[in-house]
Formats: sequence, structure tokens, C-alpha cells
Amino acid sequence: MLALQIVQPGESQVIEQPTPEPGPGEVLLRINRVGFCGTDLSTFRGVNPLVSYPRIPGHEIAGEIIELGAGVTDWSVGEEVLVFPYNACGACSACIAGRPNCCRFNQTLGVQRDGAMAQFFATPASKLLRAEGLSSEERALVEPLTVGFHAVARAGVSSADTVAVFGSGMIGLGIVAAAAARGARVIAVDIDDGKLDSARRAGASETINSHRDSLGERLRDLTGGHGPSVAVEAVGRPETFVAAVEQVCFAGRVVFVGYSKPPVEFDSKLFVLKELDIRGSRNALRSDFAAVIEFLRAGRFPSEEVVSHRVPLKAAGDTLRSWDQAPHGFSKIQVEFP
Repeated sequence: MLALQIVQPGESQVIEQPTPEPGPGEVLLRINRVGFCGTDLSTFRGVNPLVSYPRIPGHEIAGEIIELGAGVTDWSVGEEVLVFPYNACGACSACIAGRPNCCRFNQTLGVQRDGAMAQFFATPASKLLRAEGLSSEERALVEPLTVGFHAVARAGVSSADTVAVFGSGMIGLGIVAAAAARGARVIAVDIDDGKLDSARRAGASETINSHRDSLGERLRDLTGGHGPSVAVEAVGRPETFVAAVEQVCFAGRVVFVGYSKPPVEFDSKLFVLKELDIRGSRNALRSDFAAVIEFLRAGRFPSEEVVSHRVPLKAAGDTLRSWDQAPHGFSKIQVEFP
């Protein structure tokens, strides 16, 4: 079979390797679609500290079962599925607390272990999720959307909230959609008008281009001078980390989803003066996957518009390189496997 491999920073290639066979308790999938994630871009750039090389990326997965391993009885050949890509240890403090999404020893497909950017993929049947009624394109969008849904759950968003979302990439759009689905008023912040248009279609009531407009003035104008009650950072830059803390209202909540490689310097007095609730948000729970599947079934997300590039495997490496060179020209890339 063919697979895409990131050989080292800045270099990828399509390789040929043996088609896997499903072991006991496993299934073999024919892959339909795999989405590129920002984590994959970080791997290509050589700035992902969790990755060793070479690495096959891919954890936004849509596939079809073509073979059952020994002992698999609750799945059938021909079922169209998606894959839960995280592997928790079950014994660390996070797992014991019922939060395996932030397992201390978590291994994510395509990050700490090879992913599914290949024609075929063997996986434990316990990692499969049904998503009847969803296209392969939508099934490959479930995982990135769950990250946003989980962040909104971490923030405890309700219909009483005004939520400022920093970043309108794929994760940001998931945050916008999840907050709007809870009845909150959502303000999307980005520097790209095209991405802000997508945020409106995903549920944002207002948008702010922070490159063109004064972020603080616009947020104060939109919130009666208070600032948003919730600020969610999904960019991963020091300035947006700081802006979330500065712009959120007194007694507000801040959730950080992005990773900032450079150190972030805060005026820590705002933590105390505003009595802020500050939370991190990592990955997602199975309950988030179930929520997103139902959300997409209801046709409440502009999936076709959000996927900006659909490419075959042979073009995946060149597209990854183009994304690295001009990231603002891309929203979501999905690799198609006919």
C-alpha cells in the first residue's frame, strides 16, 4: 500500500509498505479521507516536540471496514466509520479523574505513533465510532470539531454568555459552532476576512479583524464596555494569549486551546483583579465525538465551504509544503483515497 511519510523536518514522501493485517480484536479499514491537522504542519516544520521521525501523519480519519480480526463480533464489513485517535494509559491522575483526554502518557495517531495517512489502516475495534448519515468528508471533520466542542465544555458556556473566539481556523470554527449551539453570542476574532466569513457561517454573530480594527475598542463597544464573559484562544501566539486575559471581563473565564512555542509574558495582576477562571483544554472525550456527530447530522455546519483543499495522496506532500509557505491560503486540507 501507499502512505505519506514525513521523513524529517521539511521533507515528505509517498512510500510503499506492506498492507497491515488485523490482529485479534482489530479491524482493517480502507481509508476514504484523512484531514491534515495543525499538528501535522508543526511536525513538517520540525517544531512538534512530541514527534520522532520518520512519521506517518493522520488522525482525522474516515474509513470503511473491509476485514475483521479474530474476536470482533459487533462490527460488520462494509460499515463506514471514523476512528477515536487517542490512546490513554488508564492509570495516571488524569485517567483516574475521568479525563483521559489529557492523559499524562497519551499517544495520538500521527503524533507519538504512526497515523492513517495511508490506503489501509488496522486499528482496535474499540477505537471505532459509527456515524451513519455522514459523508466521508464530514466524518473526517469530526475529530477537529471535537477539540472546539471540548473547549466550550471546559468554559461552561451557556446562553447567558458572550464568547470571544481568537482564531477562525478549523479549531476556532469548532469553538464558534459549539458556543453558538449552546445559545451564546459569539464574536470571532481573526486577521483573515475569508476565515471570518466562515466563522459567521459557523454561528458567529459578530466578527473582528484585529489587524484592521482596534480589538479592545470593538470588544468594549460590542459588550457595553465590559468585555466578553468568555475568551477562548485557538491561535497559539503570545499576543493572543495575552489578549484573551486582557479583554475578558471581570469575573470572566479564559480557555487556552493553542500552544505557544515562545514564552508568554502576562501581567499577572489581571488574574487576581478580575478573579479569572483560567483553564487549559486538550483533545476531546468520546462524549464530544458523540455531540459533534449529532451536530453534523443536523446539517448545522458549513462543511463543504470549510474544506478548502481536497487532494489525492500523490499531491499531499506538495500541498503540505504549500501550506507551510502560505498558511493563510488554507482552511482545511483533506486527502482523498478513491
